[in-house]
Amino acid sequence: MAQKIEQLPSGSYRIRRQIDGRKISVVFDHKPSKREIELALTEKLSAEPQLTRESFQRCCEDYIEMKRPILSPSTIKGYEAQINAMPRRLKSMDINEINQIVVQQAISDHATTHSGKSTANYHGFISAVLRMYRPSLHLCTSLPQKVKFEAYTPSEDDIKKILEAAKGTKWSVPFQLGILGLRRSEACALSIEDINIKDGTLSITKAKVQNEKNQWVIKPLTKTTEGKRTIYLPKALIKEIEQDGLYQGDPGMILKHLHKYQDELGIPRFRFHDMRAFYVSFLHSKGVSDATIMELGGWQSDAVMKKIYRRALEKDKKRTLSKLNTFF
Repeated sequence: MAQKIEQLPSGSYRIRRQIDGRKISVVFDHKPSKREIELALTEKLSAEPQLTRESFQRCCEDYIEMKRPILSPSTIKGYEAQINAMPRRLKSMDINEINQIVVQQAISDHATTHSGKSTANYHGFISAVLRMYRPSLHLCTSLPQKVKFEAYTPSEDDIKKILEAAKGTKWSVPFQLGILGLRRSEACALSIEDINIKDGTLSITKAKVQNEKNQWVIKPLTKTTEGKRTIYLPKALIKEIEQDGLYQGDPGMILKHLHKYQDELGIPRFRFHDMRAFYVSFLHSKGVSDATIMELGGWQSDAVMKKIYRRALEKDKKRTLSKLNTFF
């Protein structure tokens, strides 16, 4: 049995031994005794059958291929970006040599140049691959704290100014659809067949997303299962769609022109997605129930809706209290 002990740049000690044709590797955060080495190697040998002896990069690529039929194009694109972000040392490492220390080091290195959310996504992909090929490896990685994003919720006055400025342009229809709770990906995937003019309804069943080749494609699914829904359209909007058609171009251009109007009007910048927060606030002010709002907006649950848009709900509450104080 050939055994190799080496000290890693991190200060940890790695012990490698080949047993019955299997290469076993364990890492200690201190210089281990002979007994500690034997116990660790024996435990790993008995507890973890090797499912593969490929490099971690190969396992990541196989993981994507295996799940390609059930993943969205944008998810695949994100996974491939995670592989590209990995250091060469991690990608070339035998998957059986990866342990908690290796993962923690990779996450700590990534966090020095990326946001907390990006690092969490990076760890999510790494851990998903390890769960498939190393099911006995249980990770308890320390992740950086995420920076809380405070989005601006547009007011009714902001929305009116935007719509007035966009009147007669190709951005008028997508802006109005955003105010009705549609995501940008949903608004750009619509076709005239999705509108029932007689009933005045719109069926939302698909989304426009980028694939791994940065091409815009129509995915026959919405972001969530609940995203597949039917809403009512104002008659004026239906007439405008019949006359000017739907916007089916690059979703990024919608945000670009939204920011252009905001800057020209002196309105604080907000995202297309933030119109959904306005949608919640507006419907609440009209006494619409949470269950109905959740259904119309395609949220997964009441808890998810309130968690993401609690600032809009809080603003609505303050307005209500202000009116009550005025009454008294």
